[in-house]
Amino acid sequence: MTVHFRISALLIFISLLGGNVFAQQYSPEIYNLKWTSQGKNSGESMPCGGGDIGLNVWVEDGDILFYMARSGTFDENNIFPKLGRVRIRLSPNPFQNGTSFLQELKLEQGYVEITGEKDKQKAIVKIWVDVFSPVIQVDISGNKPVRVSAWYESWRTEDRELRGLEKNASSFKWLKEKVVAYKDSISSHENGILFYHQNRDTTLFDLVVKQQKLEPVKSTLWNPMKRTIYGGFMQGENMIPETAGEKPSSYVNTPFKAFQLKSKSASRTHRIKIFLHTDENSNPEKWKSQLSQTVKESLKEEKTSRQKTLDWWKSYWQRSYIAINLSKPDSVSEVWQTGRNYQLFRYMLGCNAYGTYPTKFNGGLFTYDPVFVDSAYKFTPDHRNWGGGIFTAQNQRLVYWPMLKNGDFDMMASQFEFYKRALLNAEIRTSHYWGHKGASFTEQMETFGLPNYAEYGQKRPQDFDPGLEYNAWLEYLWDTSLEFCLMILDKERFAGDDINTYLPLIESCTLFFDAHYQYLAQRRSAKKLDQNGHLVLFPGSAAETYKMAYNSTTTIAGLRTVLSRLIELPPKYGTQAERKSWAERLSRIPPLPFRQMQGHTVIAPAKTWERIQNTEIPQLYPVFPFGMYGIGLPDLEVAVNTWKYDTEAIKNRNHISWHQDNIFCARLGLTDEAAALTVKKLKNSGRRFPAFWGPGHDWVPDHNWGGSGMIGLQEMLMQTVGDSIYLLPAWPAEWDVQFKLHAPYQTTVEGELKDGKLVKLRVTPEARTKDLVIQIEH
Repeated sequence: MTVHFRISALLIFISLLGGNVFAQQYSPEIYNLKWTSQGKNSGESMPCGGGDIGLNVWVEDGDILFYMARSGTFDENNIFPKLGRVRIRLSPNPFQNGTSFLQELKLEQGYVEITGEKDKQKAIVKIWVDVFSPVIQVDISGNKPVRVSAWYESWRTEDRELRGLEKNASSFKWLKEKVVAYKDSISSHENGILFYHQNRDTTLFDLVVKQQKLEPVKSTLWNPMKRTIYGGFMQGENMIPETAGEKPSSYVNTPFKAFQLKSKSASRTHRIKIFLHTDENSNPEKWKSQLSQTVKESLKEEKTSRQKTLDWWKSYWQRSYIAINLSKPDSVSEVWQTGRNYQLFRYMLGCNAYGTYPTKFNGGLFTYDPVFVDSAYKFTPDHRNWGGGIFTAQNQRLVYWPMLKNGDFDMMASQFEFYKRALLNAEIRTSHYWGHKGASFTEQMETFGLPNYAEYGQKRPQDFDPGLEYNAWLEYLWDTSLEFCLMILDKERFAGDDINTYLPLIESCTLFFDAHYQYLAQRRSAKKLDQNGHLVLFPGSAAETYKMAYNSTTTIAGLRTVLSRLIELPPKYGTQAERKSWAERLSRIPPLPFRQMQGHTVIAPAKTWERIQNTEIPQLYPVFPFGMYGIGLPDLEVAVNTWKYDTEAIKNRNHISWHQDNIFCARLGLTDEAAALTVKKLKNSGRRFPAFWGPGHDWVPDHNWGGSGMIGLQEMLMQTVGDSIYLLPAWPAEWDVQFKLHAPYQTTVEGELKDGKLVKLRVTPEARTKDLVIQIEH
């Protein structure tokens, strides 16, 4: 039984709190991850990062190692390579067969600390990343003087051809074309190690343009790949390069060369810094000059940068949290793990808070040697399946939706700016192929917004439309961009941010469907619309599952929701003519289709379709992400029946990777199902770092696995419809929880449920308490 109550009871709860006093017990320190033994390999690494940099940190055989990755560093083949590996060794070495060892991820401070002791020799190593500058820092201190050696290790010292499955790390995937990963430049420089990669003049971009018959408009297209340079400089206080030069060696199955720095003398303290820099369409001298400026600015800010970074992480954790069963900590309990891993995954997302590119769904910044994901993948640490620079909206969306209720609005810009930068290319291709307006964003795009080289289709019929992907899964799949349009509109509603800069993107994405489907109808008929004045959305696609669809539910729900929300924007958005156009376009969107299954009316995935291709449940996309059905909305029973009785939906139920069944159940108020599925999502991954889920359908760590888990947990706890805030709509009464989440109209809701009773609650601003609806399961 669910108990509902509104404001009168709320006022009682608030009075019990004594006004605005909120005795917060939660601290992220509770979830610090502590390892008392060293790792066997990089597969037992711990994430660390900040700003737009991610590290995989582990200690192996007494050596401290970490991989480096930075957002936006894509090579000629659209591989997303590591920026190298760093190895640190102390002498005498308290980590070599020592008597004590601890590696700890300190969440509230955002860094990794490693301590060790041997024969009364103690050392503390702190590894952290500056949130506001692309700088990695290693601080070493001890009770006795030690010498330190640090190696920059690279497996990209020679050109190397990728073969077989290894090409899945690039945009070539399964194609039989020759793919060469070109070498980096690495050298001693000013008492440090300089390393960088420069993309050639001809890159994947040129191949895509030729393949997709865009050469007549090539000069107008945005090309971020040409002569891009990325890399960095490693130096240490009181350290100099080893004059003997690089040393060849091998880690796991990958040969590499090591470039060493060594301390001039023993000391109780040492500091190593790695400065990173990326520049588009550059040259080595220009890039080195800019990198030198980064070094100078970092040294100038050295006294304050650490504290600024600590302050940022502290503020980050104060924005939002969900902590389950804190008074009953039990690392074996999958429910307790769910609360802990939610926070660990949020830390991983925070490491790419300000990336130039979005956090990739297939590993983010934290991939490692692929042989520890699949023993058959004996490739370099640069590998990840589904490409390094390929952006798949169906996956990416799940990484960014949870940021709204987390209040991580500033972090969403990376994803929004990706679409904004690619908008020009999407509009140019539409105009070039079909002669009308609108942005045609396909599924599986390159970093520059055009269809992926492999997925576009190599063996195409001679007269096949060059604007289409010749691909059984991806054909006619245009509507994934609509989720990001809605996400932008939600950001305005949640945070009150000005979104005028993104209005052309939303306008163009919605305009495409109106223009394109009238264009297609006119080519096959004398009428552009059906007898009811609606668009004929054919051919279309309901996700990747229902193909050659007529009036796809995902397209209808997306367009109806986004256009309605455009019209609801404050008057400062859009001219009178634009608003009239939005309303006219909305009037041309057909209604959702329905069907009968097992004696019940359910939402259909489309009016008709030719085949089922994948395993998604697009008939429930009107529930999530588009919010047309759910708690507090009309006809909830139709959506619930779709979950319960649609045999195709039942067949496709799953919890791994991008499957969002837990979110559907939460929004439908199905508490038991939502809880069970969300626990399956967020319980320990089975790897040493408990939030390194996957590979599922994708890779490790699977970020759309973690993201969908986060969304489900949030929706179980709080849902919003218009002005109303539904609290605990699908939350098990036996799960104690402390929480702070964000709601629309710059609102935060904090509270505590204990033993099935809401014992603490604070809503900011207080005026929003009247909009709360409490729902507690009994």
